[in-house]
Formats: sequence, structure tokens, C-alpha cells
Amino acid sequence: FHVPVIGMETFGIGDGASLPSILMDRIWHLLLPSVLGATGGIAVLSRYVRSQMIEVEGQDYIRTARAKGLPPEQVHYKHALRNALLPFVTMFGLILPGLIGGSVIIESIFSWPGMGRMAYEAILARDYPVILTVNFVSAVLVLAGTFISDLLYLIVDPRIRL
Repeated sequence: FHVPVIGMETFGIGDGASLPSILMDRIWHLLLPSVLGATGGIAVLSRYVRSQMIEVEGQDYIRTARAKGLPPEQVHYKHALRNALLPFVTMFGLILPGLIGGSVIIESIFSWPGMGRMAYEAILARDYPVILTVNFVSAVLVLAGTFISDLLYLIVDPRIRL
């Protein structure tokens, strides 16, 4: 006996469907919520990188690289972007835990069960073990985001070593 959650399956996809069709159906229904959830984060990060690039473009070493006669692409990507990515990496690591908080709205709009919605309902029901679990998972995401940003620092800035 199987009762699908509303909004997660197309009408007619059921017990007789093949695995590839079920998989494609899930991917199809995940597409819009995923794009919607990523749009806000991408917008914030792109504005942040843009402001950092504008700030870095005025530095002395950029003027020196241009005066040496380097091609504009090399000045832009090798010198300016590499230094502008350092604050971006830090901010990227801190956005990871915000995925749970921002997912509450998306989960409510699309009627998807998820961690954000579960946390919201647990707070309303005063279900303390669930609230503590969600807080623990958020803390793990903060640690994972910090660890990932530290690893990305090794790639972006060659001066930093473990």
C-alpha cells in the first residue's frame, strides 16, 4: 500500500512505472523548487563578487599588471578575480546553514516535506527533540560550511597552507 505525498508525483506515475520514469518524474518536480531556492543565494553572491571586483580593480597591482602590457583577460581573471574571490569564499561557507531557514518558504509554497517545514511545525507543537535535532543539523552545516570554505581558501590563495 502506497500513498504519495501531494505534489511529489505526476498523476498516473504509480506502482507499474519503471525506475527511470519515476526518477525523471522526481527530477522534473525538483527542478522549480531547486531553481527558486538557488536564485536568492546566487543573486547575493553575484552582487558580492561584483562589489569586490570593483574594489580590487582600483588596486595598485592591477594597474601594474596593465602597465606591463598583460592582456585584459589575464589581468581580469588571474589577478583581479583571484583576489576578489577570497571574501566570496568566506561568505559562501556561511550561506550553507541558511539553506534550512530559507527552505521553509519554498517547502510551504510547493507542499514539500523538508527540514525547514519540519522545524517550523516542531516549534509550533513544542516538540523539543525535533527542535534540538534541527539545531544540531544546523550546527553541523555551519561546521561543514566553514570546513569547505577553508578548503576552498587553499585553492584560491596559494599563500595559505594546512
